Amino acid sequence: MFAPEAAVIARDEACAVVRSPIDEILTGRFACREFCSAPVARRTIEQILRVARFAPSGANIQPWHVYVLTGEVKGRVSAALLDAHETSRDEHVSEYRYYASDLPGLYLKRRQEFGRLYYGSLGIHQADSEARTRQTAKNYTFFGAPVGLIVTIDRRLEVGSWLDLGMFVQNVMLAAAGRGLRTCPQETFAKYHRILRPLLSIPAEQMVVCGISVGKAKVERQDRLMPRADIDEFATFLGFDD
Repeated sequence: MFAPEAAVIARDEACAVVRSPIDEILTGRFACREFCSAPVARRTIEQILRVARFAPSGANIQPWHVYVLTGEVKGRVSAALLDAHETSRDEHVSEYRYYASDLPGLYLKRRQEFGRLYYGSLGIHQADSEARTRQTAKNYTFFGAPVGLIVTIDRRLEVGSWLDLGMFVQNVMLAAAGRGLRTCPQETFAKYHRILRPLLSIPAEQMVVCGISVGKAKVERQDRLMPRADIDEFATFLGFDD
């Protein structure tokens, strides 16, 4: 299993923190971008979604819908998206903005670091736009995963429901990890909503938010690539005796 960061374990041991089994799943999760072809049974996906549906949502709205794709249907979707990515990608845009147009310095620095680490790990120079485009195309084959999810939300809802949806997506990934499966959340599917809508009979009121690839990792043991800020960078503790 993908090992948690050694520093996290050492710090917990030094502070006599009791580690829970869920900690291993949380710290072991990673965005898998290379799956093997081993099939995943429908009943397994049903179990994952049955657990994930217990994500909290304001007033119990439960603002999520999931299209579960495999086999020939997934193949047709991949073929259509690959063709669009190859021939007309500049004509497609998501219905929502994932990143701010002017990222504050801290977040811009992290995004740039991601690019260096991610493409560097693949041996792709950041200035090599053709190689980066080829790598992006792998998203649309769900990185070889046997199951792909397309997640939507009712466009009539407000930002609070997007918070709820995020917790649902996280639940899907953790429930999959608890069953020995890996996942990759992929915002890039939102870009091709005009293609996905007729292929999957997505009604007009639903907005495509992301995709999720689900399957067995081709290589299970991996070193953590992306660093995480320590808690003193994002948490403020008030009123504790120590």
